[in-house]
Amino acid sequence: MFGKRLIEYVIAFMALIILNFVMPRLMPGDPIDAIYGNELVALTPELREQLRAQYLLDQSIWSQFLHYLYSIASGDLGYSYAGKAPVIDIVAGALPWTILLVGTALFGAITIALFLGIESGWRRGERLDRYLFAIFSIINGIPGFFIGMILIIIFALNLKVLPAGGAITHYAGYTGSEYAIDVARHLILPATALCVSELSWIYLLMRGGIISVINEPFIKTGMLKGLDDRTIRYRYAARNALLPVFTRIGIQISQIVAGILIIEAVFTYPGIGYLLHDALLTRDLPLIQGILLIVTISVLAINFTMDILYPRIDPRIRHV
Repeated sequence: MFGKRLIEYVIAFMALIILNFVMPRLMPGDPIDAIYGNELVALTPELREQLRAQYLLDQSIWSQFLHYLYSIASGDLGYSYAGKAPVIDIVAGALPWTILLVGTALFGAITIALFLGIESGWRRGERLDRYLFAIFSIINGIPGFFIGMILIIIFALNLKVLPAGGAITHYAGYTGSEYAIDVARHLILPATALCVSELSWIYLLMRGGIISVINEPFIKTGMLKGLDDRTIRYRYAARNALLPVFTRIGIQISQIVAGILIIEAVFTYPGIGYLLHDALLTRDLPLIQGILLIVTISVLAINFTMDILYPRIDPRIRHV
């Protein structure tokens, strides 16, 4: 079973590698114009050909693809046209910011939504459940970037208690705890926007899962044994209702990665999403490919990890 799943992931990885190579080259226009259009007043035919040869754009697609595979195998993601630096160095500078943002937002969303989903499902039909269900049903239809803009208007422009964008205060010279506080202040708004946008589906799934198992025999058995309400609710009901949520989190990772581009653009947060936004504007093919490759590997690795962990959460999966 494990070997079969591994082969499927290898095939998926190779397919995504091909798409990662092909899709940026389907973009209209000449990369040379995008790279040097604002720097060189006139590109002579000789200079254009020289630049195309420098960036291997004069070679066939097949040759470029073979060079691309060789570069990946050797750990070389290429040289950024616009950034004038190795792609791996540019991505390495942006990746920690995205991990911090996504990690903080997901931790908050999962913690809050699971707790509220369990309590709401266990109290189905009560006032708390009705209020929570109505609130999260409304939030579920609001996109993350809109939530982000509302937060900027309220807390950055009107109240002026939090910065509107960026990850740090440049040229402030903060060090130590002052630097950590500054990073946290810049993180609050984008992390909150992403957290709120992810809360609803986790809450709704957890609530539905609790409702689906609340009348199962093992719940009644726990009650007959005299177990306290909290133990039954969290150790028995929540654990058995968690699998759909856990499955969806693995699937949702790819959507979060796609949505983070907009969140980071709204807050000018210097992560992978904002870096990809700039790379698309400048048609920086090596940087686009490098970012998409790392995102691809990350998403596949997370989903593969989820597949391994599923049987530990629900042993019944081992027999399917």
